[in-house]
Amino acid sequence: MIGFIGGGNMAEALIRGMRLEGMREIMVSEPNEERRHYLEKQYDVRTTASNREVADASPIIILAVKPQNMGSVLDDIAAGVDESKTVVSIAAGITLAYLQSKLKTTRLIRVMPNTPALVLEGMSVLSLCSCLPEPVIAPVRQIFMSIGRVMTLPERQINAVTALSGSGPAFIALFVECMIAAGEHLGLSPDSARELAIQTLVGTAKQIHEGMSPEKIREMVTSPGGTTAAGLTAFREKGLKEITIAAVAAAHHRAEELGRKD
Repeated sequence: MIGFIGGGNMAEALIRGMRLEGMREIMVSEPNEERRHYLEKQYDVRTTASNREVADASPIIILAVKPQNMGSVLDDIAAGVDESKTVVSIAAGITLAYLQSKLKTTRLIRVMPNTPALVLEGMSVLSLCSCLPEPVIAPVRQIFMSIGRVMTLPERQINAVTALSGSGPAFIALFVECMIAAGEHLGLSPDSARELAIQTLVGTAKQIHEGMSPEKIREMVTSPGGTTAAGLTAFREKGLKEITIAAVAAAHHRAEELGRKD
């Protein structure tokens, strides 16, 4: 049995991916009755309003709740968690040390997924104690591989991960919004600008995904003295690189602040 505490969007993405991979024994605790009924009907999973019921029944417990609710959730389930349980947190800013202080197990894994998991194209980064044996890690890795790619990094780098891949979808979406607005400014209809910008993003991302470097694509598209060169010059003059670094750094700083609340 794999148990979820919290039945929100990220939990649903994981459940969808797991079901597609043939994982059947899933239980979810969720306070909202309407949401419980939806998850039961859509994914044929067991649901309950009791966090403790999930903790008692599940060898793997995935904490899919907001960081501000984590303390009360851990207090709620602590009596049902021992060294036979693996506890996985996907909450930003919640450290392994904090989980250890609340639970009587060393089988703790911290994961930072991102929202492309909703379309099974996520990037999930696992942080864990090097003392954990592979039989403990493998099923957790399999769960997150069901929604995309998985990487393992030291916890000291997790705030950088949060800033880059966790917040990154919003940054990329903002750039696409700006591209659409630019197209409209030049006289394109909203629908045309949207399709042009989104398909350009999808196609370019596929090229990069298949092995072509961003630098190579930029060089291929850019002719000396041409239209692309003029646009890239404007980006440089306005400090696009510096703005991007500042945005990711700000997200990193905020992740560190959240972590210090432990």
